Amino acid sequence: MTGQLSDTGTRPVIGLLTDFGLIDPYGAEMKAVISSVCPQARVIDISHLVEKFNIKMGAFLLASSTAAFPDGSVFVAVVDPGVGGERRPIVIETSRSYYVGPDNGILVPAAQWEGIRCVFKITERSLMRPDISATFHGRDIFAPVAAHIACGVSPQNCGPRITDYVNPSYSQAKVDNAGATCEVFHVDRFGNVITNLRNAQFSALKLTQKQRIRLTLGKNRMLARYVRTYSDLKAKSELGLLEGSHGFVEIAFRESDAAKRIRVKTGMPVRISGA
Repeated sequence: MTGQLSDTGTRPVIGLLTDFGLIDPYGAEMKAVISSVCPQARVIDISHLVEKFNIKMGAFLLASSTAAFPDGSVFVAVVDPGVGGERRPIVIETSRSYYVGPDNGILVPAAQWEGIRCVFKITERSLMRPDISATFHGRDIFAPVAAHIACGVSPQNCGPRITDYVNPSYSQAKVDNAGATCEVFHVDRFGNVITNLRNAQFSALKLTQKQRIRLTLGKNRMLARYVRTYSDLKAKSELGLLEGSHGFVEIAFRESDAAKRIRVKTGMPVRISGA
């Protein structure tokens, strides 16, 4: 993989995700730094409206979006409450992409699904801005490093390889002969409850559509029906389980807020099995 401009004119792509919002200039500053280092790169905003300090939400939005990007893309994710502290800046190289950001778990779910090859701690000062603020590594470390990688610098040149990177509990669901154990990864604006169980993992359970599914959410047990899409649910009172458009299994009602109705929050354990 390479981020260099190819003979066919393909430009490198950098995906940008932060919790910076849209009022302050932080996101624009990162884009300006990227442009100064790698002017041919195309920057695509994934989101700047991650709930502030919510690393898990950032991890979900990143993992949900990366499959739509071309091979060789570089992703910068900055939800970084530990900025300037002991947490490390890292680069993850996968089988198809590069991920740049803090070592707090935000990069791992997306990178892990692609297949992590190597992880490097960022220490090479020549790839950073000359003056590094203790409170804005997004602009001074992550943005320039991502731009250098997009323009062809090897992640190996960023610093030493590490193996003890943060691997959060929500990075991987588990499937066994009796069902799947996962957790609530995200609740979207429609109230759909999105688990960290990947569609591909769910298919290994060999359940059939319209089949009744037994769900355990925290201490609550309930039945749902495995459906193809929301409109397959017969009424607003019927709970459904479906394979979502971003690669994760969802729990939903038709035209109704499932999270409020079944009283779930992110991080709640979920068990899925055939009824």
